[in-house]
Amino acid sequence: MSTTLSSPNLELLQEQENADNKVFGFWIYLMTDAIIFGTFFAVFVVLLKNTTHGHTPQSLFDLSNAFIETVALLTSSLTCGFAMLTLKQGRIKQTILLLILTFILGGIFLALEIKEFLSFIEIGATPQSSGFLSGFFSLVGLHGVHLSIGMIWMIVMMLQLATKGATLAVTTRLKLFSLFWHFLDIIWICIFSVVYLMGVSL
Repeated sequence: MSTTLSSPNLELLQEQENADNKVFGFWIYLMTDAIIFGTFFAVFVVLLKNTTHGHTPQSLFDLSNAFIETVALLTSSLTCGFAMLTLKQGRIKQTILLLILTFILGGIFLALEIKEFLSFIEIGATPQSSGFLSGFFSLVGLHGVHLSIGMIWMIVMMLQLATKGATLAVTTRLKLFSLFWHFLDIIWICIFSVVYLMGVSL
């Protein structure tokens, strides 16, 4: 016995299928991005001891600053997760408020990162100074660029939620954003461990 779907139901199924395809495609993007970050990590580790008798990780890194950055970013991931939960419950205002909080925490992280970069440059520890610093600025800077893109994406999502509501398209985009943000969290934990902790301990 065959059943025929009505036109609205068929459209809904197609939209849902498109949304699932987008999520799948985004996972593939994240995997390729992970490979790119992996390459930058490998370059950093290879160049770690190439300090040309200048600035070293021990003389430059302030672990308390990196720790505050880590707390800010991990907390932002938590608020981002809560935003997804409130979205599922249809509480759009709370979702936007949680995204604003996520944005502020991301901004704190980014401000601390820029401050660190500027403090290094001020004392002559520039990317051109040594292989170690080239690897450091490239890797941490790449993460910072991703985070900046994520923050712009977050603004767009807040505007879409406020104007369009929780449509399937908006919900799917927010799901992709959430994956991206958590991905950046994982990358940062690796940076904190490999760049800062390992760098200071060597």
